[in-house]
Amino acid sequence: MAIMFFIGTASFNYFTQSEDFVKWLSPDESSNYNFTKLYAQEGQLTVYEKYNVIANDVLHPRSVRSDAGYLKPVSFLGLILIYGKIAGLTTYKILPFLTPLFAAIGIIFYYLLIKEIFGKRNALLSALILSVFPPYVYYSARSMFHNVLFVVLLIISLYFAYLSVKKINRPSEAKIFNVLPDLFAGLSGAFLGLTIITRSSELIWLIPVWLVIWLFNIKKFGLVKLIIFVACLFFALTPAMYWNKILYQSYWRGGYNEMNQSILNIAGAGSGILKGGIINLAAVKNSLIEIKNNFFHFGWQPVKSLKMLYFYFAKMFYWIFWPAFFGLLLLASKIKKWRIKHYAFLSALLFAAVILIAYYGSWDFHDNPDPRSHTIGNSYTRYWLPIYLGAIPLAVIFIIKLSNIFKKKIFIYGARVLMVFLIFFISVKFVLLGSAEGLFKSAKKQLASRAEYNQVLSLTEDRSVIITQYHDKLLFPARKIIVGLFDDPNMIKEYAVLAKYLPVYYYNFTFPEKDFNYLNNTRLPAHGLKIEEAAKVTRDFTLYRLSLREGAPAATRQSNE
Repeated sequence: MAIMFFIGTASFNYFTQSEDFVKWLSPDESSNYNFTKLYAQEGQLTVYEKYNVIANDVLHPRSVRSDAGYLKPVSFLGLILIYGKIAGLTTYKILPFLTPLFAAIGIIFYYLLIKEIFGKRNALLSALILSVFPPYVYYSARSMFHNVLFVVLLIISLYFAYLSVKKINRPSEAKIFNVLPDLFAGLSGAFLGLTIITRSSELIWLIPVWLVIWLFNIKKFGLVKLIIFVACLFFALTPAMYWNKILYQSYWRGGYNEMNQSILNIAGAGSGILKGGIINLAAVKNSLIEIKNNFFHFGWQPVKSLKMLYFYFAKMFYWIFWPAFFGLLLLASKIKKWRIKHYAFLSALLFAAVILIAYYGSWDFHDNPDPRSHTIGNSYTRYWLPIYLGAIPLAVIFIIKLSNIFKKKIFIYGARVLMVFLIFFISVKFVLLGSAEGLFKSAKKQLASRAEYNQVLSLTEDRSVIITQYHDKLLFPARKIIVGLFDDPNMIKEYAVLAKYLPVYYYNFTFPEKDFNYLNNTRLPAHGLKIEEAAKVTRDFTLYRLSLREGAPAATRQSNE
């Protein structure tokens, strides 16, 4: 199944991309790919854009920032560094297929981990269901997102953590078995470090989850393995810390300014709880409010979180949610037979689920242009991958229990095969065709964008600037990009500055005649600019040329210079 999974998910990029057209459906994917390729080929994570010096750093696509002319990744560095190192040792052409490969390996480790907790029978069915579970398939095919790599590294870390405390039946004369638990502890720490640098924001739930797991196994883990675990964890963090220092002038700061500011605010609020060595109740209250507001920088709306849970789990993946719910009840009914591993598993899953649902569910993510849509491409499905993967073994408990209503083995196994086949059918249909962002429709969109890409490039010069709102992921880095419109006078001023040195275009939805006339007669003349149609590229999108007006006011020309 892992091999079939790899072939299936890798085929998405294989058939929608080519050697001269490696493009992505989101700005995050595009940024990750471009910087990973740069790191693989040159060992660098910055690109200097000299025109940003005169244009106040507006020349950059989404998910990229510009600091004093240097383009830098906004995203977490783990995927870029891990994939970049692999591609540097092989070829950058494998980049679109690394996530499918890691995800296939993840299915195997998922089986191994669940086998240790719930047994082989549950693990086999859980791994088979995971191999077709829509978000896992979808974000493996959409291969430059972090989320699948993050969850695979976490699964591997958890598996080695379990092995480090598992009792091994070993011959007394085989000394190598004496060091295996320490080795497993080190591997667990190393993979956890890689997990953290892949999505550092997930520390909000990773820390309590790992603390719970450690507390349940504190005697078995011991001091020596803890030291090895922590040492290997920090060793795995060092590459990201090194590049954070170079890119963002701090070992712990990343590319997300909002997250950096939240960390600073939380640290400041924490120090304010104790003032002058005396507990100040008013200061404590204000500081706790400040910590809560910055911790939940998306906002904290419990009712909305539950609604999102309904839309993106109970409703969207009902064939897993409801079996998992009843499977949890079945497992709870046998609490007297629980072992430590069951308490640890459910406690960790509960902590992760509560925090992830409250944290991400409180915010509105509109990856789809239609804000009312609930599709697999919206961010909740990738942020909640750990919840889904934790729920699958619970769903299998229900499937096994339901099949056991029969007495003969042939009917028991037949019922399980039938139920798993039904899950396969529903899952594959959903991920391929189930929404406006299913893989078939996404592939069709990707293939159609190739003609659009070629036409825009043929109409614009190599050094040209293209102002756009949506097509940065398609046109960068072949063209210089500004993500913008004409609603901000400060941005229009920068357009005018660049128009003095470079060809400047605007590519977006076709303007109605009245809007086009308004721009030419009212909005742009104040900045010495005019706009004219260059070509209608698609039914909805038109390429426009921006240029300096002849006889523009002297003050405008002088300010441009």
